[in-house]
Amino acid sequence: MTVELREDERLDYLFNEELRIIQSPSVFSFSLDAVLLAHFVYMPIQKGEIVDLCTGNGVIPLLLSRRTKGTIIGMEIQERLCDMARRSVRYNGLEDRIRIIHGDIKEAPSRIGYSRYDVVTCNPPYFPMVGKDELSKNEHMAIARHEIYCTLEDVVRISSQLLKQGGKAAFVHRPGRLLDLVTLMRQYRLEPKRLRFVYPKAGKEANMILIEGTKDASPDVKVLPPLVVYGEDNEYTEEIKGILSGIIP
Repeated sequence: MTVELREDERLDYLFNEELRIIQSPSVFSFSLDAVLLAHFVYMPIQKGEIVDLCTGNGVIPLLLSRRTKGTIIGMEIQERLCDMARRSVRYNGLEDRIRIIHGDIKEAPSRIGYSRYDVVTCNPPYFPMVGKDELSKNEHMAIARHEIYCTLEDVVRISSQLLKQGGKAAFVHRPGRLLDLVTLMRQYRLEPKRLRFVYPKAGKEANMILIEGTKDASPDVKVLPPLVVYGEDNEYTEEIKGILSGIIP
C-alpha cells in the first residue's frame, strides 16, 4: 500500500517492521515514553473499548492494536497530527479497529460517551504553562509538551469520566509530578494500583513514572521492579530491546 507523505514526513517502523508510522521532525515524533506506556498498561486481549487521549501521531493506538482485538479511539487537538495518525492507521489497514478523532479532550465524554470504556491511556503534556517567551517556537512541540490546552487535572478527570466502574487508566509522567498525579487520581476515583519507576541508567535518579489506576477500586498499590533504559555500554538494556521489538508482551 502506498502512503502520501507531506513536507518533511517520513515512514518509520514499529515492532520489528510489523507496523509503519508517519513522523515529522518539525511536527511530531513519538518518544520512548509512549512505547513504554503502551507496553505497561493492562489490555483486554479479545475485546474491549480503549481510548488514548492526547494521541499525537497515533503511536499508542497503533502499538495497542498488537495487544488487543478491541476497538481503540485516539483523540488529538492538533489537526495536522490527526491527519498523520489517520494516514498511518489507513496504511496499516487498521481502520476497522482504530478511529482517530480531532478535538479537545475536554469534550471527549460528551462526544464519545461517559462511563463506557475499559481502558484509557494518556501521555500528557509534562510541563505547566509558562510565559510565551519560554515556549518552543514550534507550535506543535509547545502544545505537545506544555499544558496549553489541557492540564494534568483535565487528563485525570476526563479519564475517570470515560471509564466504566473497574476500568483502568494509565499515564506516563515525570517523577516530580507523582504526588500531584496520585492526589488527582484519588480525587477522581482512580485508585492507583500499579507504579513503575523508569531510570535512564542504573544508579541514576528516575526520570519517568508509569502509573495505572482502577476506577472505584480499594487501596493497594504495587510498586513494580525498576525499568532501566541504558546499560553501562550506553546501549538499550535487554528489557528495553524486548519492549521495542514487541518480543516482551
